[in-house]
Amino acid sequence: MQKNTVLINKAETPAGVCPFAHGAMAPATTDPHGCPVSSGAEAFDPFDSAYQADPAEVLRWSRDDEPVFFSPKLGYWVVTRYDDVKAVFRDNTVFSPANALEKITPSSSEAESILKKYNYGMARTLVNEDEPAHLERRRALMFSFAPEELLHHEPMVRRLTREYVNRFVNEGKADLVNEMLWEIPLTVALHFLGVPEEDMGTLREYSIAHTVNTWGRPTPEQQLKVADSVGKFWNYAGKVLEKMRDDPSGHGWMKYAIRRQKELPEVITDSYLHSMMMAGIVAAHETTAHATANALRLLLENRSTWDRICQDASLIPQAVEECLRHSGSIVAWRRVALEDTEVGGVKIPKGGKLLIANASANHDERYFEDPDSIDIFRDNASEHLSFGYGSHQCLGKNLARMEMCIFLEELTKRLPHMRLSDNQDFKYLPNIAFRGPENLFVEWDVSLNPEKTAPEILETSQAIKIGAPSKEAVFREVVIDQIRHEADNVIGITLKNQDGSDFPKWSPGAHIDLMVGEFTRKYSLCGYNDTPNTLDVAVLREENGRGGSRYIHDTLKQGDTLKIKGPKNNFRLDEKAERYILIAGGIGITPILTMADRLAGLGKDYCIHYAGSTRSSMAFLNRLEQDHAGRCELYPKSEDRRADLKTLVSAADATTRIYVCGPDRMIETLEELCEHLPEDVLHFEHFAAKTESYDTSQDKAFELVLANSGMVVTVEPGQTALNALKAAGVEVESDCEEGLCGNCEVEVLEGEIDHRDNVLARSEKSENKRMVTCCSRAKTHSVKVAL
Repeated sequence: MQKNTVLINKAETPAGVCPFAHGAMAPATTDPHGCPVSSGAEAFDPFDSAYQADPAEVLRWSRDDEPVFFSPKLGYWVVTRYDDVKAVFRDNTVFSPANALEKITPSSSEAESILKKYNYGMARTLVNEDEPAHLERRRALMFSFAPEELLHHEPMVRRLTREYVNRFVNEGKADLVNEMLWEIPLTVALHFLGVPEEDMGTLREYSIAHTVNTWGRPTPEQQLKVADSVGKFWNYAGKVLEKMRDDPSGHGWMKYAIRRQKELPEVITDSYLHSMMMAGIVAAHETTAHATANALRLLLENRSTWDRICQDASLIPQAVEECLRHSGSIVAWRRVALEDTEVGGVKIPKGGKLLIANASANHDERYFEDPDSIDIFRDNASEHLSFGYGSHQCLGKNLARMEMCIFLEELTKRLPHMRLSDNQDFKYLPNIAFRGPENLFVEWDVSLNPEKTAPEILETSQAIKIGAPSKEAVFREVVIDQIRHEADNVIGITLKNQDGSDFPKWSPGAHIDLMVGEFTRKYSLCGYNDTPNTLDVAVLREENGRGGSRYIHDTLKQGDTLKIKGPKNNFRLDEKAERYILIAGGIGITPILTMADRLAGLGKDYCIHYAGSTRSSMAFLNRLEQDHAGRCELYPKSEDRRADLKTLVSAADATTRIYVCGPDRMIETLEELCEHLPEDVLHFEHFAAKTESYDTSQDKAFELVLANSGMVVTVEPGQTALNALKAAGVEVESDCEEGLCGNCEVEVLEGEIDHRDNVLARSEKSENKRMVTCCSRAKTHSVKVAL
C-alpha cells in the first residue's frame, strides 16, 4: 500500500495568494502582508479559558480551514497541522529558537527595574540557542541523559513514589497534584541536577513565577510580584551554582557541566551555566508534573483504558505515550523566521514570529486516526510532537517517561479503584507554553485497597525500558470472527477484539497490518466504518508473491487469534472537492469501496471505475450493486472491456479528485495523463510492493550530509540510508521499511537520488527533492538532507 506523499490537504487558495478580495471589504485587521485576517484568526486568544482547557479543540477550525494564520492579538503566525509543525521544528536553519524564552507579555519599566536590582541576566540555553553553538553544547552535555545514566535515578523515583502514596493511600481521597505530582518531579529534578533538596515550597513559587514571566499575561500589578520572585530565583540559582563549584564531584548534571567547563571553557561559559541552572530546575520538573496530571485525568475519564492498564502493567509505557500525544504538557513553542519563507503555502516574512501548536498537531487527523480518542494500541503514538522534534527535541524526555511510568505503575497497583471526584473545576495557569491542572482531586474506598488482602503487591515492579516503547511491541490481539469467499482467490476476514470492545474510528483509505506467522502485511479496511466492533479486510492469494497471502489463505481459520497494528491512513480522502473519480484495479477495490461509501453518505458527485480479469475474480460486486448502483462501471478483461483511462480523466480539473488503487502500470499511466493537472488532483495507492528488482551488487557507498548538524553519515553497500541514520543516533521515523508508506522520507537539499520506492509520484522523483530512506540510494557521492 502506498500514498502519493505530496498530496497534503491544503487551503484551496494558491500558496501566497490572499484569499480575500481587497476591494470588496475594508481591511479592519490585517496581517504583515496587508491581507485581512479571518474572523477565526482575529478571535484567537491563547489566554482564553477555553483554549487553556482544550487547545486542540479550539484550534480545530484552523487545522481544517486555515492551518497557518496570523494572530493580531499575539503578533505571531500560528501553525497548527502536524506536517507543518514538524517541518518548522526540523528546520533550525530557517526557523530560529531565539524567541523561545522571550516574554510573550513585555515587562513594565517597574518590573524591569526589579529584575535589574537582582542583576537578572538570563542568557541563551539549550532551548533558545542557534547553531552551531547549540549542537556543540548539547553534545558536550549529553552524558547525563544516556539510558544507563538515567536508570541510576529509577530506585529514587520508586522510593519517593512509594513514600508519597503511603501518605494518602488510607485517606480515601487526595489532590494528586499537591500531594504527589508536583513535589516528586521537583525532587527528582533537583537530584538530577545535583541541587540540594530544600526550600521546596519556595522553588515552586519561583517556578510558577518563571512560567508566568516568560509565557504568561500578568497584569501590571502581578508583573511586580513575578519580577521579584524571578529575581530571587536567579540569585538562588547563582548561589547553588557557586556552592557546586567548590566541590563539583559526585552525581548531578550541573556538576558534570562544571567539570566539562574546565575542558571546554569557550563552549560552556559561566553565564550559560547560570542560565541553565535556573532553566533546568523549571524544565526538569514542571512539564513532568503537568504531563502526569493530564495523563491521570485522561485515563480516569476513560475508565476502560484505566482498568486495562490496572490489569496489565506492561501496557503502561504505551499508555504514557498515548497520553503524551493526547494531552501533553507542552501546548506550543516558538520560533522566528531568519529569512522570507513559507509554511503550509503561507508566506512568512523575515523576522516573523511563529507559535507552533504542538497540542493541535498531535490531534491532526491527517496524521493520527481518530486523534481525539485515547488508544493505547496506537502504534504511531510515539510520533507525537509533545517533546518537539529535531535537534532541539527535549533532552529530558526519557527521564519524564520513566517518572510517568513509575507513577502510573504505583497508582494502578495500589489504587486501581481510584476515581475522579465529582464536580471538580479543572483550572490551568494561563500561559502559552505549559498546560496541566492546578488540582486533581480523586477518591476511593479504602476498604478495597488491594494491599489489605495482598500485601505482596508492594514488592512487585515492572522493568523500566528507557525511551518510547518499540513499535514492534505495540499491537492489538484480535480474534477472527469470520472468513468468507469474496471472489476467486480472495477471502474476506472479519476481526473482533477478544473482549468484544470497539475498535478506534477509522477513515476511508485506512489500513491495518496483519501480523501472522513470520509475516506482517498491510491490508486496506473494506467494511462499513460505522460498525465499531469489527474490522474487515480482503486478502488476494498471490501465488508468486512473498508468501504472506498464501500463509493467510492456507493457515488462518475462524476463532484464531492474531496481532494487528492500526488502523492507520496513508491514503486519506479529501472531502472538500466537487466531484470524484474512483479507479480500482483488482484487489485495489478495497480502499476505493470505503471512499465510495463515505462520498455517498456526504451526497457527493462520484463515479467508480473497477477493472479486473473476470467478474468472478472481482470482489464486492454485490455490495457495489447494492450500495452504489448507477455510479459504478465494471471492466472485466474476459469480456473484452477495458477502461479508457484517458477518457475517464479528460474532464478532470482543479475541482476534481482522482483516487486510484491498482497495479503499477495503471498508476503510471494515470500519472502521465494527469501531469497537466494541479498536483492535488491525483491520489494513488499501490496494493503491492514493487515487483521490480534492483541489482544491489552494483551499489556503492555514499554519504548523507545532515544540514542541521553538519554530521556526515556513511551508507555502506547493502545498508539502507535509514539504518545508517539510526545507527548514527539520528531519529528518523519509519514504518513498513519496504518503500510503501513514506514515513521515513527526508527532504533532499543537494545531490541526486536513485529512487527505489513506491511512494513518490513521477513528478516528485524528477524534482529530486525527497528521498525514501528505507530503500532509495544516491547516484552522487554525497547527498545533503534536511536533518
